[in-house]
Amino acid sequence: MKKKVTLKQIAKELDVSISTVSKSLRNSLEIGEETRLKVQAFAKFYNYKPNNIALSLKNRRTKTIGIIIPEIVHYFFSTVINGIEQVANEKGYSVIICLSDDSFDKEVMNMELLAHGSTDGFIMSLSKETQFKKDFHHITEVIDQGMPVVMFDRITDEVHCDKVIIDDKKAAYEAVEFLIKQGRKKIALVTTVDYVSVGKLRTDGYTKALLDNAIPFDDQLIIKIEDVDTCEITISQLLEDKAIDAVFAVNELFAVTILKTAHKIGLSVPKDLAIIAFTDGIISKYSTPTITTVSQSGAKMGKKAAEMLIQRLETEEHEEEDESYTTEIIETHLIERESTD
Repeated sequence: MKKKVTLKQIAKELDVSISTVSKSLRNSLEIGEETRLKVQAFAKFYNYKPNNIALSLKNRRTKTIGIIIPEIVHYFFSTVINGIEQVANEKGYSVIICLSDDSFDKEVMNMELLAHGSTDGFIMSLSKETQFKKDFHHITEVIDQGMPVVMFDRITDEVHCDKVIIDDKKAAYEAVEFLIKQGRKKIALVTTVDYVSVGKLRTDGYTKALLDNAIPFDDQLIIKIEDVDTCEITISQLLEDKAIDAVFAVNELFAVTILKTAHKIGLSVPKDLAIIAFTDGIISKYSTPTITTVSQSGAKMGKKAAEMLIQRLETEEHEEEDESYTTEIIETHLIERESTD
């Protein structure tokens, strides 16, 4: 009997990407005919099957939920996991947590591993690289084979599934407008690269708040950070070169770096510089001064995602599955602390 192979092994053997293998097996015209035929022949020779999802779903439930998140460093993701686990445990489910490390290939491998009978469904937030590549074949593949997926926070409209989000644009708008009402006139934005969905939406909210309040938009006041490890240098340049009086940061790590840098160069917070950040984490509560934040309600988001997934999983087999999907929007609110007047 031939040894069973995986997508990853086929890709390595043929020196192509995992995405190319998957698309070739689905006969996608995006892949050249020669490559498609080579991949299909190799897969046929080794009796490759996409996964055991259908068998797993019909014949045995694992009562396990797979969670795939980009990183664990952000407090937000840990609160989402806590929310998921609370509902899962109440309903008799276990969870398996995988980190994509913001890597597309690792996200694909995690999904393939868990889909082979280890889990009944997925709750996930997309990696940066997946959003950059705009390649969601691994997610649509498991959905097409009957395994439900719920996305949260970083999502895509290109995949039809249930989703849980906050209104990132509205939340950013309200945070920036709060700064404007305090008399701040030159407000900078420290955000992520545009292909990260939440970063782009928060940038849109920032821009709209400025324009709606007749404050000139200056793209020199927006810095987009790709590498968190080097963000301190970029933030230092912003604070030293621009006469700004407020900063809106799209996450807590950026905010605390801004605070630290401001102290280094002799700026007083909030007298000289006001700071607001997304994510109401431990850092914001215990920094000096404490940081005003937009609460993302991670635990609520996690609970809702788990409820939606389990509802899908516990639909009776003889019932026709509902093909309409829901996007739940979790309310946010501003938590005022010492970093604003």
